[in-house]
Amino acid sequence: MSLPAAEFRPAPRAEGWRWAPAWILLFVALWPAPGYAEGVLALGALAALFQLVLRRFRGGEQLLSNQAWALTSVMFFAYWMPELISAFDALDHGRAWGEAATDLRYLPFLWLVASAVANERGRRVTFGGLAIIVAVWTLDALAQAVSGTSPLFFGIDMLKQAISGHSMCSAAEAASVDRLSGFLGPCNLKLGLVLASLSPFGLFSAGRRFGLVGWLLAAAAIGIVILLAGARAAWLTYALVLVFSGWRLLGWKQLLGVFASAAILLVGLALASPQLARRVQLTTVAMAADEAGLDVALSGRARIWQAAGCMIGKHPINGVGVRNFRDVFPQCDPTPAVAPAWGHGPALHAHQIVLEILAETGVVGLLLWLAGAALAWRAWRYASPQARERARPAMLALAVTVFPFNTHLAFYSTFWGGLTLLLAALYSGSLLARHDALAP
Repeated sequence: MSLPAAEFRPAPRAEGWRWAPAWILLFVALWPAPGYAEGVLALGALAALFQLVLRRFRGGEQLLSNQAWALTSVMFFAYWMPELISAFDALDHGRAWGEAATDLRYLPFLWLVASAVANERGRRVTFGGLAIIVAVWTLDALAQAVSGTSPLFFGIDMLKQAISGHSMCSAAEAASVDRLSGFLGPCNLKLGLVLASLSPFGLFSAGRRFGLVGWLLAAAAIGIVILLAGARAAWLTYALVLVFSGWRLLGWKQLLGVFASAAILLVGLALASPQLARRVQLTTVAMAADEAGLDVALSGRARIWQAAGCMIGKHPINGVGVRNFRDVFPQCDPTPAVAPAWGHGPALHAHQIVLEILAETGVVGLLLWLAGAALAWRAWRYASPQARERARPAMLALAVTVFPFNTHLAFYSTFWGGLTLLLAALYSGSLLARHDALAP
């Protein structure tokens, strides 16, 4: 006796998450309001997980290729497993276990992000949208350089006051700012770092649409903002972006001309801005100073790095626990009687990716991070030229963000960890796109 035809129906095909690119762009656009951005991230992760469970994870190749599923998941676990392992004997058990538990939300969010750029339409909307956001942030910061006020932050602050009756930043924070703060405002001085990390999307888009002139104009505008934003780590990050995005378009000789022009621009801006001149002076002093002078030139980071070395020596296997750096710092502070260069209180994190990973998650954590990096590099090495071309902006953004010979924000913080994992998912999804959507 034959079974009813209905019993032979194939599993429903996944139609893709066409809403995913818009959701990602909303998440990035809401970074000035961290609470709302986190809400968008969490809702996106829940929506992605709900749809996958509803379909019993069937039709996965309609969203991502098997390789993209694997690489996205591996890169998440290379980030998450170290914090889980470090939590077992962390000084603050509650904080460490809480970080590990809440960061699980990143896994479905990374699947969502990767699926958004796994086809030609999704890549066009997502990468193009990020380029537009970078352009808007740049123009807004240039307006602040001229007028003294960021139009974007002014609008956000007015909205915040209308809703809650409070400003985004206190009057003291606003008065103490000596650099461009842009859309993030004077109480969140990450403009240069964020713009440098996302600049590949703007530069590649400008070069593709407007050729050499477009790339040069975009590079100059973004570069001025990053210089005036004052974060020297962002200067190095952006220099790497210019090298690896510009040499294919300009060639080495013309690229050297660009850097010569940038040096002249830096001198001109330093003459016009005492704050920028001080940072340039500190950078040059760092190259010839003794240990005490070096610490001053590095804004106290040499002292922080010594403390990180102490933590690594005392907890070499699995570290002191993610986000426990501030709790252990007083025990490892090499000069506790001296007022720190950063102000009051302990250092919150190591300010350097390798030292952060070793201090907070130990050798085990570093090996897991290196394993994730090795698999990401292997995927790039064996990808086709077409795959590399479509993933190049995301690859460069991720590479310069985790470049180890620089100073960094905390990779296990909500903001910077979310940005880094976002870039990792954009890289995985665009490099290892769906087999039926391999258009460059």
